[in-house]
Amino acid sequence: MLEDRATAVSSPAPWPAVYPKGYAVVDVETTGLARDDRIISAAVYRLDARGEVEDHWYTLVNPERDPGPVWIHGLTSDVLEGAPLFTEVAEEFAARLADRVLVAHNAVFDWQMIAREYARAGKEPPVRQRLCTIALSKELGLPLPNFKLESLAAHFGVVQQRAHHALDDARVLAEAFQPSLRAAAAGNVRLPLLECRPLTEWSDAPRIGRQGGGGYGGSSNWRPARKRPACPYPNPGRYEPGKRLKQGMRVAFSGDTSTERDLLEDRATEAGLHVATSLSRLTSLLVTNDPDSGTSKTAKARQFGTPVVDEAAFGQLLRDVEPAEEAP
Repeated sequence: MLEDRATAVSSPAPWPAVYPKGYAVVDVETTGLARDDRIISAAVYRLDARGEVEDHWYTLVNPERDPGPVWIHGLTSDVLEGAPLFTEVAEEFAARLADRVLVAHNAVFDWQMIAREYARAGKEPPVRQRLCTIALSKELGLPLPNFKLESLAAHFGVVQQRAHHALDDARVLAEAFQPSLRAAAAGNVRLPLLECRPLTEWSDAPRIGRQGGGGYGGSSNWRPARKRPACPYPNPGRYEPGKRLKQGMRVAFSGDTSTERDLLEDRATEAGLHVATSLSRLTSLLVTNDPDSGTSKTAKARQFGTPVVDEAAFGQLLRDVEPAEEAP
């Protein structure tokens, strides 16, 4: 009887036959959050059906433009100058993804950035399904304070070494995904798999060549103009310093920014914020690098008591915007 019990304990639990045969845990760092932003580094950890690591891969990518929020990812124009173009790594990247489920934290973002890069290159990534570890954490009912990657990592005792470095973020996610996958299998939980549909809207986008002098050409030379969509979320009110931005908040910009204004506003729109062209009592936040400039917006911000942050702080806030509350 004891022998039978010991055998039962040591035997692996049945693995759901419907689970995928392999996974590609992915992280990409980008020039920003908008549709026409570019990948500047990518990492892939390949895992087998039970979540065991098979190998990993990492590359820098020359985005052929300004690298965006260097204060977040640390990749400067000088660092990226000699990096391969995406077209030069597309085949190797595809080989890492082939016949696997793409796994990422906020997977829709990573998938869309990857799909657009392949669309620009006139190719199609070999990915048919994706799995978001945020969605899996919710399915498992993990007791997390929030759904940041660092919170998921801390829950499973995974130590981050270089946040916002693609290779380390992919490693951290792979190590946190392994116990998540095993917990799902043990509970016969249906994995929250979503279809990956190829994107084509950027397949004919104009390109610019490599730039000399250690920099990249201005994005205004190639970036297509388009009407910014209306924000679908109600305004939840003022931004409170020290807390997160929330979808629907009205954000105004004033003065010069190191990132092109249109790109900065697009990132805000992509995050679910309302970009306001003027400042009023309803404005949630003013973004300016010169709060003492005396412009009409900064003057009104002082008058109305509107919170003010600089561009760098705003870039950090955009990384973790709180979802809007669902309608009852």
